[in-house]
Amino acid sequence: MAFAGLEDRARIEGEMAWEERDLPITLHALLARTAGKFPNHKALSFQLLSGPTDKAETLTWSQLLGKVNQAANLFRSLGIGEKDVVAYVLPNSNETLITMMGGAVAGIVNPINPLLEPEQIASILRETGAKVVVTLKPFPKTDIAQKVAEAVRHAPGVNTVLEIDLNRYLTPPKSWIVPLVRPKLQDKEHLAHADYLNFNKELAKQPSALSFADSTEDRVACYFHTGGTTGMPKVAQHKYSGMIYNGWLGHTLLFSENDNIMCPLPMFHVFACHVIVMAAVSSGAHVVFPTPAGYRGDGVFDNFWKLIERWKISFIITVPTAISAKMQRPVDADISTVKTAFSGSAPLPVELFRRFEQATGVTIVEGYGLTEATCLVSCNPVDGEKKIGSIGIPFPYTDVKILRDGPDGPGECAVDEIGEICISNPGVFAGNTYTEADKNANLYHHDKYLRTGDLGRFDGDGYLWITGRAKDLIIRGGHNIDPAEIEEALLAHEAVAFAGAIGQPDAHSGEVPCAFVELVEGASISEAELLEHCKVHVHERAAQPKHMTILTELPKTAVGKVFKPDLRKMAITRIYNGALEQAGVSARVVSVIDDKKRGLVAQLDAQGSSEDDVSKVLGAYTRPWEWAA
Repeated sequence: MAFAGLEDRARIEGEMAWEERDLPITLHALLARTAGKFPNHKALSFQLLSGPTDKAETLTWSQLLGKVNQAANLFRSLGIGEKDVVAYVLPNSNETLITMMGGAVAGIVNPINPLLEPEQIASILRETGAKVVVTLKPFPKTDIAQKVAEAVRHAPGVNTVLEIDLNRYLTPPKSWIVPLVRPKLQDKEHLAHADYLNFNKELAKQPSALSFADSTEDRVACYFHTGGTTGMPKVAQHKYSGMIYNGWLGHTLLFSENDNIMCPLPMFHVFACHVIVMAAVSSGAHVVFPTPAGYRGDGVFDNFWKLIERWKISFIITVPTAISAKMQRPVDADISTVKTAFSGSAPLPVELFRRFEQATGVTIVEGYGLTEATCLVSCNPVDGEKKIGSIGIPFPYTDVKILRDGPDGPGECAVDEIGEICISNPGVFAGNTYTEADKNANLYHHDKYLRTGDLGRFDGDGYLWITGRAKDLIIRGGHNIDPAEIEEALLAHEAVAFAGAIGQPDAHSGEVPCAFVELVEGASISEAELLEHCKVHVHERAAQPKHMTILTELPKTAVGKVFKPDLRKMAITRIYNGALEQAGVSARVVSVIDDKKRGLVAQLDAQGSSEDDVSKVLGAYTRPWEWAA
C-alpha cells in the first residue's frame, strides 16, 4: 500500500478504526496464519560465519511454527505460565528467534543484552522474576556462558538454564576443533542453584503442535530493558497488541512474502524483534541474520555487499554506525535487488546519508521509535518526500503531540515550536509502560500520551524533527547510557567536587560519553588519572568517558545544579575544531548557539575556508553548523 505522505496516512486511518481491523489477537495466531498461507516459503536464515558461501540454515514458515510450538511446550513443561518469565541472553541464531517467539507464546519473554556485565544481567533477572534462562553453551571467543552463570548465582528465582551449542552451525574441521578448545565453566553445582539442560535436546522431546490452549485475550508478552547501565534498569512491558501493530505497519506499508530482509541487528533490541521480525511474521517475508554478532561479527562489513547478492536482499536494516563502516568498503557485488535501506536508533548525519546514496544508488529512509512505545512512531515516507535529518511523519494510528508545560498544564506547541515529543498509539501501554509502578509516575500527559523525553517540533509540512533531549541520556550508536553512572563514579573520587557527563559528537557513533569535573579546593589530579579511575569504577565499557576536562568551576544553575547545555557547547566546539584542524581546514567554531528550531548550532569563522571544505568535515556529525554573522 502506498505511503507517500499525510494524505495516505489519513486515507488508511479513514478506512476504519484500529480496533475494527481484522487482526489476530495473539502472536501464535498471527504466526499460524502466515505459516498456513506460505508454508514452504523461507522464513528465517542464519549463518554463523560471514562468508558469502559459508554454511547457512534456513527454516520455512511451517518449520518455524513447529519449532516455536516445541519451544512454547518446553517452557510450559518447565513451569512457565502466562505471567511467568523466560529470559534469554544470546547472540543471534535461529534458536534465538525460536526462544523469543516461543517464550512470548508460553509466557513473557525477556531478551537481555549479552554485552552487559554479570551484575547488570542479574539485576534484570531479579527485576523480571525470570524462572528460565536460555543462553549459550561455552564457546570460543565469547564469554556469554560465563557471565550468565555468574548472573544466575545472584538471581534466586531462576530454576532452569537451557544451553545452546553454536557448534552445530560449523562444518568440519572447525566443528571438530571446538570441543577441544571450548572454555570450561567451573562446576555448575557450585556456580548456581539452577538445572542446566541442552536446549535442542529438550526441544526435540516436545510435540510440534501446541500442547496447551493459546491465550484468548491481549496480554503482556515481552519485557525489554532500557539501557542497563545502572544497578536497576527500567523494564518496559509490551503487549501482543503492540507487537501486532508493529508487524501490521511493516506488512501494510512495505513488505510482502516475496521480500528478503537483511537484519544484522541484535535480537535483544526492539528494532530487530518488533519492527523486523514482527513485520516478517505478518507479511511472510524472509529475514536473514548474518553471524551471531550481526554488524559486529568478523568479516560482516567486508562481505556485506556479497551477502546482499547471495540472499537477493530487497531491504537493508541498518544504523548510522553501520552505514559509516559500509562506506569504508567498495560496493563489490550485484545489489540491484535492494529497494530501500532503513536507518534508526540514532540521528543520521547529512553527509553520510549522501555518501551512501551516491555509492549504492539505494535510498535511506530514516525512522523513529523507542522501547517504551513497543517501537515504531514515525518515518520518512517510502513513496514520498524524504527530508534529510527529519524523522518523517507519524505512522497511521500514531498520534504525536508536541507539548510544553504551561500555567494551566501541558499545552500543544505551534508549528516549528519546540516541545516534548509525546505519543499515543497501539504500542503505548498507558499507565503501565514499566514493570515498576513508581517509574510510571509523571510519564504521561492527559493519561494517554507517553512522554518520550525527546525534544522536537513539527514543521509546516507535518514532518517531525528531533532537536534535543529533555532527559540527559547519552545515545552511543543507538545504545542508551545513563550519565548518572559516570557522574557517581567520578564523585566517589576524593578529589572531585562536581561532575557532569554528556555525549560529545562522534562521527562514527553519533555521540560518545565525555565528562567535566570541578575539583575539591586544593586537590591535585590529572585528567588522565580521572579517566583511569573511570575505567575501574564505570562498569560498562561503552559508558566509560572518552575525554575528561577539568574546569576551575563547572557552569551551574541558580540552585547549584550542573548546567549541561554549556558543557555540550564546550564539547561541540572542541570536537568540531579538532576535526577541522586534523583535516587541514582553517575554519573554526567561534560560538555555539541554541537555535529555536535546530537545537545547538555551531557558528564558524571561515578564515578563508569554503563551505564545501567545512561540509566535508562536519557533515559526518549530526549537530548542524552555520557561518557566524
